[in-house]
Amino acid sequence: MDDNQRRDDGMAQRRTVLGNEWVDKSIKNRNAFNTDFQDLITRYAWGDIWTRPHFDHRTRRVLVIGTMVALGQWDEFRLHVRAALTEGGFTPDDIKEILLQQAIYCGVPAANHAVKEANAIIAELVLLKS
Repeated sequence: MDDNQRRDDGMAQRRTVLGNEWVDKSIKNRNAFNTDFQDLITRYAWGDIWTRPHFDHRTRRVLVIGTMVALGQWDEFRLHVRAALTEGGFTPDDIKEILLQQAIYCGVPAANHAVKEANAIIAELVLLKS
């Protein structure tokens, strides 16, 4: 696969996983400083990894959300939780189960912060059950 095909496939994956609104905003915010980085992640993260056939998008989303908890990468965590809920067919209960699992393997402080962050997104999207 050449770089142009990888870029096109990566952009299609980004749109599928994150949604058109997020990707369009990201493209609009490109500049001389961040364009090369955006191209890199589009070709490699999205074009090489997310297009691999072994895991489906649901499994990849679970892996990414869990990894972001483990690494304490809260911007990416919020991005992927929101995308899972709005684009990926996840429910708040799906996110809750990921976070309960991560509490054991990543520690309660990390999961505690993740619950706070996810709860804010779920409330914003008006997905909370009484």
